[in-house]
Amino acid sequence: LTIAIGFKYRASLVIFGLMWAGTYYMQKTIYNNHHYLMILFCIIMLFLPANAYASVDSRRNPAIRRYSMPYWCIGVIIAQMAIVYFFAAVAKLYPGWLDGTFTRIMLPKGGTHWYTRMLTQEWCSYLIAYAGIAFDLLIIPMLLYKRTRHIGAVASLGFHLFNSALLKIGIFPYLALALLVMFYPPEQIRRLFFWKKPPVVDDGSLIKSPKNNKLLLYFFVPYFIIQLALPVRHYFIPGDVMWTEEGHRLSWRMMLKFKTGKVDFRIVDRKTGEVFGYDLKNTLTPKQISSMSTRPDMIWQMAQYIKKEYAAKGRDVAIYANAMVSLNNSPRRPIIDTDTDLTRVEWKHLTHNEWILLNDK
Repeated sequence: LTIAIGFKYRASLVIFGLMWAGTYYMQKTIYNNHHYLMILFCIIMLFLPANAYASVDSRRNPAIRRYSMPYWCIGVIIAQMAIVYFFAAVAKLYPGWLDGTFTRIMLPKGGTHWYTRMLTQEWCSYLIAYAGIAFDLLIIPMLLYKRTRHIGAVASLGFHLFNSALLKIGIFPYLALALLVMFYPPEQIRRLFFWKKPPVVDDGSLIKSPKNNKLLLYFFVPYFIIQLALPVRHYFIPGDVMWTEEGHRLSWRMMLKFKTGKVDFRIVDRKTGEVFGYDLKNTLTPKQISSMSTRPDMIWQMAQYIKKEYAAKGRDVAIYANAMVSLNNSPRRPIIDTDTDLTRVEWKHLTHNEWILLNDK
């Protein structure tokens, strides 16, 4: 609320960003790219003069009041959204999406309404699959080009409301729709929403200033290099990212696959040789078990947790995992080497972990 009304804008943004990031990073079960996007926007907005007009801050301190902002402020937001859409489109270019497999799984089954019956048709699965790719690839160019801007806005409205109603994907559809104003001329937006505001006059100061150039050079250039590098890192890691999950996070790989699995841990006391299992229900919620069972990094983390639990009891144990996973309703296959003691391996963040079996057969 304090961010929305512009009260102690940057302090409020820092507090909100830290709390949001803390909630996001303290758990892995409910992973959502859109939550990550909110963190990025919190970072970007720290550098934007969003409290310079129609805010409590500008009323309390008229010296900060401005009726316009440099074009780069809009540019960095558009660039961030362009990265999101582009890599979301690239991620869809895999067989399970192109042949309609995932969209058939994703779409609701049953129902008596005409639209639910339509969604079960084969042609509809292909239509949604390829329309999704086309939208992600073309929406930013369409919104940037004056002649197709209105068409892009209407397409965006339909696309995001469809996703919100059908897929229940949270705040992203409405965030994306709200950002449509960034693509229209400032004077047009002023007349539509801020008619009491003085007309926008471009005297050249909106384009650049030495201070803004330094900010763009020293912060936003490295920032966008990182944003471009993260989504492609999985190309340098052996294996299918859909299967291994290595390089999946922070890469705009949204709503691409359906995975199910089951994992059992085998614990061996190194001193006595005693072998026993581990009841995950005593430690994790059903949602956590379901999420962990298909993700090697979470299986590894669970093994470290079990190791510490037994170490507290004075027992030195080896831990092995038998994890069977299905990708897009395919037959279940092992994803973890059952002969690997997970307590003796470290997690590699930027390279392949050899104990994760590849889905290459």
